[in-house]
Amino acid sequence: MNSSRILFVLVSIALVLFQGVSSAQSVVPPVPNVNARAYVMMDYTTGQIIASENADELHGPASLTKIMTSYIIGRELQSGNISETDMVTVSRNAWARNFPGSSLMFIEVGKEVSVKDLNYGIIIASGNDACVAMAEHIAGTEEAFADLMNTYAAQLGMSNTTFANSHGLPADNQRTTARDMAILARAMIRDVPEEYEIYKEREFTFNGIRQYNRNSLLWDRSLNVDGMKTGHTNESGYSLVTSAVDNETRLITVVMGTASEAARAAESKKLLNYGFRYFETVTAYSAGDQMATQRIWGGDADEIMLGAGEDVVITLPRGQRQNLSANFVLDNVLEAPLAEGQVVGTVNLTLDGEDVASFPLVTLQAIEQGGFFKRIMDSIKQKFSDE
Repeated sequence: MNSSRILFVLVSIALVLFQGVSSAQSVVPPVPNVNARAYVMMDYTTGQIIASENADELHGPASLTKIMTSYIIGRELQSGNISETDMVTVSRNAWARNFPGSSLMFIEVGKEVSVKDLNYGIIIASGNDACVAMAEHIAGTEEAFADLMNTYAAQLGMSNTTFANSHGLPADNQRTTARDMAILARAMIRDVPEEYEIYKEREFTFNGIRQYNRNSLLWDRSLNVDGMKTGHTNESGYSLVTSAVDNETRLITVVMGTASEAARAAESKKLLNYGFRYFETVTAYSAGDQMATQRIWGGDADEIMLGAGEDVVITLPRGQRQNLSANFVLDNVLEAPLAEGQVVGTVNLTLDGEDVASFPLVTLQAIEQGGFFKRIMDSIKQKFSDE
């Protein structure tokens, strides 16, 4: 086979990731029945959806909307556009009396309230009034803030979400999905960790009024839940976005449209228990790990080391990491010069014959072009090796 005609070279030797005898295949039972209109469970680190139903079905977001409001506050604090010590004058639009019978921080028109207090009032007390106050502080009007919310939603890939206000009370064309809320929750933890820290707080007192976080799973000692947000309207039912950690694995769950406060907590816990029991986040390869050596032609060396350029983190059934196999495909015959870190192919990871991940195969060293006679000899050898 002439080398000029080679487009791909398949290296067929499977690379076993770990030594030793493979353990017996673990049994992963079906996802338990979840009594919700829609749900998603995502591995935070990898973004893999472990379980879902009606993930892209449209729902009113209710107070889950406040996760986006909070996300923007976190980004604005990071950038220095606002600070926690800024004092916000409460407008008539943000007056608590405008939202009777809903979640409130109980701020009063004309009073000055710090950004820090308003932020806590949004996250912990779920204050609709505090949302409007912060929306006006950041964008001038709540309408302009909604535009900002939709800009961030598009950037994050929340392709089925439209926001119309900062708090989530029913509004025309305000909609989201369980998948989009999981994407937003992941962005919250990843992009604004200082903001996410507030979500684990169980209570907040303002103006002499103590309010408790409505996420009851924060009190559940059987799980290490550290966020995130509840939501409810008559139209949307009871919803909950939750995140919890078990060793190296962090899961995000979204349940939408359950029948009660107790049900949204119970169904979220059901998903988390299933996810942590049967799945884990593992590092298949670390950056710089050598996977193979490969012949290189026309270089100052005959072989080049190949491997992973970055950590390769994947979600697997628990106890199966030692059963992973890998094979790689080279984009072309390797010819010098090649720089360190240059992508030369793709690695495909499989488990029990099923593809589970793929990532770039890179050079782990630089190979310079060999001398004139070395290149001539390699050219001859390469010709005969291809025939």
